[in-house]
Amino acid sequence: MPKNSGKQAAPGPGLGLRERLDGHELDLSLSGLSEAPVRELAALPKATILDLSCNCLVTLPPEFCNLTHLIKLDLSKNQLQELPSDFGRLLNLQHLDLYNNKLISLPVSFAQLKNLKWLDLKGNPLDSALKKVAGDCLDEKQCKQSAANVLRYMKTIQSEQDREKQRRLQVEREMEKRREAELRAKEARERELRKREKMEEKERRRKEYDAQKLQRLNETKEQSYGGVLEKPVSSTSLSASQKKHSFCQVLLKVLLFLLLCTVATVVMCRRTELPHKQLCSTVNHLYEDALYALQRNEALQRMLRSIQFP
Repeated sequence: MPKNSGKQAAPGPGLGLRERLDGHELDLSLSGLSEAPVRELAALPKATILDLSCNCLVTLPPEFCNLTHLIKLDLSKNQLQELPSDFGRLLNLQHLDLYNNKLISLPVSFAQLKNLKWLDLKGNPLDSALKKVAGDCLDEKQCKQSAANVLRYMKTIQSEQDREKQRRLQVEREMEKRREAELRAKEARERELRKREKMEEKERRRKEYDAQKLQRLNETKEQSYGGVLEKPVSSTSLSASQKKHSFCQVLLKVLLFLLLCTVATVVMCRRTELPHKQLCSTVNHLYEDALYALQRNEALQRMLRSIQFP
């Protein structure tokens, strides 16, 4: 938008900003400023209309975005190459003049200037897409249309950047999940390996134990067999045992013979005509004494009764 040729220069630099304040308007144009006096401007919240046109501003400090009381801002005819990234914090801004600077693009936060109604971006080396959206600002209607179009365009860019940011975050989360899954899989493999090693070690110890147990058992058997083999039967001992057995057999036969002779004698003395012989008389007396003694003993008596004599 063409500048008013009747605009008067601001008072000299020696005069304080408060003295330059006229109602809500602070005119700092044509002051030769290379930096915006942000600290002094923050002390004047009443100055909602700020004119910084026709100065030597190349950049605006980040603190400039704290001047949220601004409603109308004129930055035309400076050397601005970019705006602060948080320029969208100037939420109350309704009128913005950036005519004839060196801006190529606008910060994404520009989309947050929801109250912006008037915008002039002529005379800037804007990128082709932004320049086409901004259009000309030759009258009030075109400047208002430019503000609406640029805000819509910047919101689209902000949405795309938000989606791209979300996509990157999603990719990062997926990568993080993949890394966690790989880490869990690695830990599981390590646990399985340690478990298998423990089982193998346990099996090895068990086999060693079984081998030692079998070896002890074999040694015990060998000692037992060796003890038996170490005790050979001598011929002298075997001969003495045989002699003892033969003697017992002879003695038993003699006793049986004597018993038979005794029984035969008793029978002959009792059953034949020899009872009056001296031998038979003695035998009969012995037999009667023995029988009398046996009769006195009931147990022996029962045993004798069971004997059948011919």
